[in-house]
Amino acid sequence: MSNGCEVERYIIPEEDKQKVLDMLYPFAGQPSLDDELLDIHTDKNFKVRDYIVTREGDGNFLVSPYYAEKGGTVLDWIRLKDGDNNIDKDGFIIGIGTILR
Repeated sequence: MSNGCEVERYIIPEEDKQKVLDMLYPFAGQPSLDDELLDIHTDKNFKVRDYIVTREGDGNFLVSPYYAEKGGTVLDWIRLKDGDNNIDKDGFIIGIGTILR
């Protein structure tokens, strides 16, 4: 991790990605593996299929592929409406399209 902490990362075979997402996604309105979301901590888009699962303490955590950079978990994934520009020049979110709940 960028803060010097070490976490365990599960290696998930591609054929099991959907099953693991189904088990760990905590909200209604689960995205598909092909959806593109935004990690609000890094301001980077990613395909859901590129998610990572970490083991920290007694829990398994669903996180973005950029988790090691700034700690973006599933709580920090948003889907922007097509054509929206919701990030200002300083990197602050100025409007939200659809928040995944």
